[in-house]
Amino acid sequence: MGLVRERFETFPFTGEARIFDREEELLLADPLAFPDGRKRARDHGPVEVVHFDPAYVRQPFAHPRGVYESDFLRLEWQTMDNRQPFYHRNCDVDELSYQVTGVRSLMTDFGSVDLVPGDFSRLPVGAAHDNYGREDIHLLFYVPAPVTETHPADRTSGVVIPPFDGWEPAVINELITECLGGTGHDIVLAPMDERVLLEQAARETERLKILRPADVPGTTWLYSGADVRIGRVFHEASDGRVYRRVRNAVEIQYQISGERTLVTQRGTVHLVPGDFVQVPVGVAFTSIHREASAHIVLNSARELPRVADATGFGERLPASAIEALR
Repeated sequence: MGLVRERFETFPFTGEARIFDREEELLLADPLAFPDGRKRARDHGPVEVVHFDPAYVRQPFAHPRGVYESDFLRLEWQTMDNRQPFYHRNCDVDELSYQVTGVRSLMTDFGSVDLVPGDFSRLPVGAAHDNYGREDIHLLFYVPAPVTETHPADRTSGVVIPPFDGWEPAVINELITECLGGTGHDIVLAPMDERVLLEQAARETERLKILRPADVPGTTWLYSGADVRIGRVFHEASDGRVYRRVRNAVEIQYQISGERTLVTQRGTVHLVPGDFVQVPVGVAFTSIHREASAHIVLNSARELPRVADATGFGERLPASAIEALR
């Protein structure tokens, strides 16, 4: 396998990474036994994959499904072919989303906008919002406020009344929540006039910013919070001869397009669109793929446990198998 490079990185990635030469076969090998035979390291499980089909499948309306969750941050997957039955305000978090497929009308008191595949959006803390999805799948990120955009907007929301074809003004419930907007953390649920809420956008100077990063090689950072950074990674191809190790943050990846093999010190997995995977703090990893690949990356300085069922696990491959992927 020979020598590879390792980038030893420090969140939030404001400084230069340290670069090491490493013998790849040793980097991925089991530890050597100590002369006295004593065990001096913990047993660690393999990396774990969670898969949700990225193609829309008709189903009844349901609450979002948690993928990773802690008291600090939550990442969810949701599908809908209807309208959410209430408006919602978060008291403590900015709510970010990525549109996987379908069209979703996002209606808020900062304006309304239609989201299409590839769109990223951020709802500021306290923004009232409702969704109307058509064969829609999207990801949700609940991140402690404030979160800021670190990439220019492709477009913004506007005062759009009606917000979608067939809309009729109505009195509808508004839900106020705390604690990442999770179930059981409601503060108050009360009716309000939807038209009055949407007309509020005409008096606001702030607008929702929709981000659509271009397919440029490397990581395009999109959002930054106190303990979180979110971006999009794109490469035409990668031979996996440059490893990364983040010494103080976990890294969650979501495969958007293309396929790739993720090689880590806790096993190797093949990733396809719809796959989530978490690389633990301090674990070296790289990607190998011959065709274009894009994925979302979320780095968190705090732990973010998996709450969805795992659908795949990392496997230790011999050096010859990894070399053959190249």
